[in-house]
Amino acid sequence: MAATEAPKRGRVHRWWSIWAVGGVDHDAVLRQIAEDSGWSGRYAFLIVISAAISLLGLLMPSVAVLIGAMLLSPLMMPIIGLGFGIATVDTREIRRAATALLVGALIAVALSVVCVALSPIQTITSEIAGRTRPTLFDLLVALLSAVAGAYALIRGRGGTVVGVAIAIALMPPLVVVGFGIATFNWTVFAGSLLLFLTNAITIALTAALVARVYGFGSHLSPQHTGWQLVLFVVALGLLSVPLGAALRQIAFEAVAQRQVRETISARFPDASRLGQLDIDFAAKPIRIRAVILTPEMKRDADRLLAADLRQRLSRPIDVHVDQLNVLPDDASVEAAQIARANSASGSGNAERRQRAMADLALIAGIAPATIRSDTGTQALTATAAVLPGLPMGGYRAIEARAARALPDWTVALAPPAEAALPAIPVVAGVVDDAALTVAAWASQRREAPVSVDGGSAAQRSAVAAGIADRGGRATPGAAGGVLRLDWAGEAPAARGAASR
Repeated sequence: MAATEAPKRGRVHRWWSIWAVGGVDHDAVLRQIAEDSGWSGRYAFLIVISAAISLLGLLMPSVAVLIGAMLLSPLMMPIIGLGFGIATVDTREIRRAATALLVGALIAVALSVVCVALSPIQTITSEIAGRTRPTLFDLLVALLSAVAGAYALIRGRGGTVVGVAIAIALMPPLVVVGFGIATFNWTVFAGSLLLFLTNAITIALTAALVARVYGFGSHLSPQHTGWQLVLFVVALGLLSVPLGAALRQIAFEAVAQRQVRETISARFPDASRLGQLDIDFAAKPIRIRAVILTPEMKRDADRLLAADLRQRLSRPIDVHVDQLNVLPDDASVEAAQIARANSASGSGNAERRQRAMADLALIAGIAPATIRSDTGTQALTATAAVLPGLPMGGYRAIEARAARALPDWTVALAPPAEAALPAIPVVAGVVDDAALTVAAWASQRREAPVSVDGGSAAQRSAVAAGIADRGGRATPGAAGGVLRLDWAGEAPAARGAASR
C-alpha cells in the first residue's frame, strides 16, 4: 500500500511544481512586495487620510464611509511583506515591513486619540462597539482573506486585493484603539487591539504559508520549514484561546436572552407583554431588570423567576420585574358591572362617563379627575402616569388596551413628558418603520414637533418625512452623533385630540 502511495505523491508534487509553482515569477513578486511594503511618503499620507476617514465613519456611524477608509488603508502590504519575509527568512524585508507596519499603526492611533479628545462627540456607536468583541469568526475571516490576498499577489491578480482589504478591515480597529485611549475606556481599547493583532498576525503567517506552498523559500532546509509550521500553529492556537472564549460568551448571551424572555413570559398570563428587558452579563450575579404589562399581578415573581433562571442558565441570577397592571382586576370588573346595571335602569350619560373615566384611570394609573371627556364625541383624553423604564411604545400599547376596554369611546392617551422618544435604528440603509410609527404617535398625542438630530442630512430628512407621513410633526435638526429624536423645544402638555 505504502509503495503505491509514494509514486502518487511524487506525481502530485511534480504536477504542482510544473503547473503551479513553475508558472510563478518569484523574483517579480518579491520586487513588487518590496516596493509596496516599506515606508514612504505616500504610505504615510494614506495612513493619515484613511485613519481620519475611519474615525468619521465610526462616529457617524456610516458603513459606506468605513468601506472608503478600508480601500485607502495601505496597511495590508506591510503585513503581506512581513509574511513573505518570514517565508523566505529575509531579515531585511522583515525589518522593513515590521517598521512600516508599527510606525503606521502608531500614527493612526495617535491621530485618533487627538481627534477624539478634541471632538464633542465621544459616543460608542454601533460600529465602534462591533470592533470591541473579536471572536474565532474574525480569525477565520483573516485567515481566508490572507489566503486570497497572497494568492492574488502571487498569480498577478491585484484587483482581488481590494476585496481582501474590505474583508479584513485593518484601519477601523486601530482607530477604535485610539478612541479607547482618548475616552479612558480600557474595555474598548483591549477588544479593538486584540482584533487588530488577530488580523495582522493571522494575515502575516497565512501569507507566509501560502508563499511556501508556491515555492518561495525553496532554498530553506526542512528544519526551517518545520519551525515555520510550528510558529503558524502556536500563534493561531494562542489567539484562539481568547477568541474562542469570546465566541462562547456571545453564544451564551444570545441563548440567555431568549431563555430569560421565555421564562418571564411563562410566569404571567398569555395577555401579558414584556415591555422592557435589560440584562447585565458583566455583573456577578447576572443582573436582570424587566418591565411587564400584565392583567394579573404575581406575588413572589422575582423569587420564582430567579430560581427558574438559575436552573436554566446555571449561573447566579439577580432578577427584578416591575409588574404594571394594565387591565381591571376582579373588584374593578364587579364595580363596572354594577355601574352598567345602574346605567341600564336610567342613570344617564353622567354615570356612563364617570364609569368610562374610572376605567381609563385604572388602566393609565392616573386620577379620574385628570381625564378630559367630551360626551358629544364620546372622547376621553389624558396623560398617562410615569411608568419607570417603560419605552414610548409601551405607552402606545396602554392606549390600545384602554381603547379595547372602552369600545364605545375614542381614547387618546398621551405619554408623559418624561418618556423618552424611541431610538431610530437604521439597518442596511432602511429606517425602522415601527420606530417611526411610535414617534409619529407621540408627536400627535403631545401635539409637539419632533427634532431629528445626528446621522447624515439625508437620514435626518428621511426620518422627518417618515414621521410626517404617519401623522406626526418633525423637522431635521442638528448634525453630529448617532441618529436620534428629541422634542423640538419643550413639549407642551397633551391636549389630546386624536383618534384611536
